[in-house]
Amino acid sequence: MKHALILFFAAVVFNACNKEGNNDNDTAKLGIQFKFDAAQVRQNNIGLPAALPQGNAALTPDFKQMSVHYIELAQGAFTQLGQGAVVYHATETSQGGETAVDFKKAVRSGQDSVFLEINLSDIPPGTYEWVRASVTYQNFDVKFNIRNIPVVGDLLQQSGRVSSFVGFNTFIESAPLAQGNFPVNANKKQGFWTFETQLAPPYNLYSETHSGQAPVGATTVVNPLFNSSPVPAGSCVVTGKLAQPLVVTGDETTDRLLTLSFSINQSFEWVDTNSNGQLDIYADGTPAEQIVDMGLRGLFPYLD
Repeated sequence: MKHALILFFAAVVFNACNKEGNNDNDTAKLGIQFKFDAAQVRQNNIGLPAALPQGNAALTPDFKQMSVHYIELAQGAFTQLGQGAVVYHATETSQGGETAVDFKKAVRSGQDSVFLEINLSDIPPGTYEWVRASVTYQNFDVKFNIRNIPVVGDLLQQSGRVSSFVGFNTFIESAPLAQGNFPVNANKKQGFWTFETQLAPPYNLYSETHSGQAPVGATTVVNPLFNSSPVPAGSCVVTGKLAQPLVVTGDETTDRLLTLSFSINQSFEWVDTNSNGQLDIYADGTPAEQIVDMGLRGLFPYLD
């Protein structure tokens, strides 16, 4: 009996030590989360620092949620799209005609919340230097003015909630608003948006919802590998180099966390017709300033 007790306690101590700080090989995970960084460099389509075009203005939105449709780890600069390790691919549908992202099944996540967990053992062994993430959906708040309201005049620096669809094609039954949903029931190409005004009291009863479409090809999609590893036009496959490579051996015992840090630095852009640097909507029939670009301005992935 005494010998049996010694073996029992030895087994308990061994198991406790074996579990401390690590997982066993079959359950070591790679977690993936988003970060929305207003201080990151604002880049153009080929990954160079980008100033605003003449005649345009932009602001840095207050991000709430985002969704990606596809995540790929690429070994090097010449790894073509789809030839790396595809670790996530969301549901698609042909309900709206052409194949499209199924928005109702899209997983949405805020900042610093794990969006996805996968077994490290499911990733082919190798050294991965780049990440590709196909952004589908963004939800954020912006500031705007309503000009020339009869009797009232101007309402300045009001808040609005934007649902922005930047994927290649998305079937949307309804787009989320701050209050309720906006019915769509159709496929929408890159650049479709809804905009819900959230007017300050006592004008909040007059809040409205609008929708529109950014011009074809206007959405920024940052890809520093545009020469060696291009992505299809109209997609939103944002590419970024890992701060340090992810090395997968197949024998991992410790969880890792991959943060996809996106630049939201002046990512909401419009044609500034009156050159005041503010987004203006008019109540007297004057056309509103046109939203032209809601593309994220760079991807800087890093590992913890």
